[in-house]
Amino acid sequence: MAETQAPPKHDVIIVGAGPAALTAAIYTTREDIETLLFERGVVGGLAAVTDKIDNYPGFPEGVDGLKLAADLQAQAERFGAVIELGEVTGLRDEGEYKHLETTSGDMLARAVLIATGSDYKKIGVPGEKEYYARGVHYCATCDGAFYRDKRLVVVGGGNSAVQEAIFLTRFASHIDLLVRSTIKASDVLQHELDEFVKQGKVTIHLGTTTDEIHGATKDGLAGVTSVTSTKDGQKVDFPTDGVFVFVGLMPNSQFLQNTPVELDNIGFVKTDQDLMTAMKGVFAAGDIRSGATMQIASAAGEGATAALKLREYLEGRAHPPQN
Repeated sequence: MAETQAPPKHDVIIVGAGPAALTAAIYTTREDIETLLFERGVVGGLAAVTDKIDNYPGFPEGVDGLKLAADLQAQAERFGAVIELGEVTGLRDEGEYKHLETTSGDMLARAVLIATGSDYKKIGVPGEKEYYARGVHYCATCDGAFYRDKRLVVVGGGNSAVQEAIFLTRFASHIDLLVRSTIKASDVLQHELDEFVKQGKVTIHLGTTTDEIHGATKDGLAGVTSVTSTKDGQKVDFPTDGVFVFVGLMPNSQFLQNTPVELDNIGFVKTDQDLMTAMKGVFAAGDIRSGATMQIASAAGEGATAALKLREYLEGRAHPPQN
């Protein structure tokens, strides 16, 4: 009978590969701490699918999100970080090592950093799920170019909704912005949006809920879509070629549901002042952490802090991984 092969052991496994994770990996690998990152989606996280980042220090003219993500990846890999596309589905404490269940098999790590960030929140109306990627989208940078000279609906009134609506004016002939209550974006973004309203490129509909997304065919919205909304108690239909939803973010913490890692009432990870979770040796940084500011610059800063705390933790129980 063949012996069961023991799970591979690592110094540090980072779950996620966004700005917090990549920054942490730069710091750990420069300290010769062997580091493996698991990313189930896009390396760079939401930063990679952001058209332009204007508030990251050191870029006076702003920087393309994809370029910033690629540069962070290249820097981490230069120092020896290994990035693997896959998903962590479970985590448990086995004392000296943490046991991770992954799509690449079970693995052990002396320390773990959770930096899974957030994902786009859904509005949960009929038609949203059915027409996902076939007329319903959550990333203007990814899918906006498909709607050149088309009419679009954008749902949301926060910073991301206004920012993405402004980006979509590069392609769309007209945008209807459906806002449940009032616009809550920053004054700078609202001022910029007003310019497109004056040009007739954007029409803002305040106090408007989004109730249903219709499509004429099962293959997609394909230019014959409409969004049924309620405005002032009246049903309103907005003909459109596509719908972009930007109503906030939700934490990517589903794999932590039945673990000792504590989550807040929304699902973000609770940590102490050293960024350690309730599971000893497991840390969290970036947008996944309860109380995070949801800013790329602060995520990178937390990644650096987490790496230093990881090093301190490992130095307290220095047992190099065995092959």
